[in-house]
Amino acid sequence: MHEAGMIRDLLTRITALASEESVTSVTGVRVWLGALSHISPEHFREHFRNETVGSIAEGALLEIESSQDIDHPQAQSILLRSIDVAEP
Repeated sequence: MHEAGMIRDLLTRITALASEESVTSVTGVRVWLGALSHISPEHFREHFRNETVGSIAEGALLEIESSQDIDHPQAQSILLRSIDVAEP
């Protein structure tokens, strides 16, 4: 499934960032959905919730910004804007 692969790729990036900072829990994730990314915020949220079970990001608050600009240079992309982590 294409959406699951996108979320797994995002989770790989989240895990790498958390590892670089030596944190054990991600509490928030902010993403940007390009206008041509072919996934709605609701569908993205559902896949995110399913794919993060058992991961460092399980239960993280997901904030989604959705672009309507089809001419944006990254209109086909899903961008990781930032993550929030638990205090040690």
